Amino acid sequence: MQPDTHALIVIDVQNDFCPGGSLAVPEGDQIVAGINALMSDFSAVVFTQDWHPAHHLSFASQHADKDPYEVVDMPYGPQVLWPDHCVQGSQGAAFHTDLNITAADMIIRKGFRPAIDSYSAFFENDQTTPTGLEGYLRTRGISEVTLVGLATDFCVHFSAVDSARLGFATTVRLDLCRAIDLDGSLTAAREAMTAAGVHLT
Repeated sequence: MQPDTHALIVIDVQNDFCPGGSLAVPEGDQIVAGINALMSDFSAVVFTQDWHPAHHLSFASQHADKDPYEVVDMPYGPQVLWPDHCVQGSQGAAFHTDLNITAADMIIRKGFRPAIDSYSAFFENDQTTPTGLEGYLRTRGISEVTLVGLATDFCVHFSAVDSARLGFATTVRLDLCRAIDLDGSLTAAREAMTAAGVHLT
């Protein structure tokens, strides 16, 4: 059992990111059993949940003459345009059926502001607007976090870098993550996490 100062953060294990979903991560469902087993080692468990309005500006469908995976400039920086996914209240936004959701102490919903995307569990993509997770962890006395989930090269990556930047000792269990790997994004993510001081195991 991990000490009470150590939290597990489970990133976006939702239907749309698993096989059959609108933004499926290859083998995304294959990490669920391992995550369920790992949760019993932690007294603090937090889930994140992508939670977009139907007209979210990160959706390619909201941009004329743009296709999914094109990159556009937003006021907060470059933004990959995604297929519509994790729309609020939809089956795609629900957690994977086999995920033990009763183990979660808290669920952080992100990406609900229509004009800005949110990869990180800690901040919107402007790197300024907080989700509230940092405050929750600090008030619980958490100083170390382990991250698992989807996808390694986007939401896990940005969450891990922000966690380390905020001063939490941060580990990513790569065996319990899966990646999209869009144009070399997995290699770039691993390099960025390592450079930020994240422990990859």
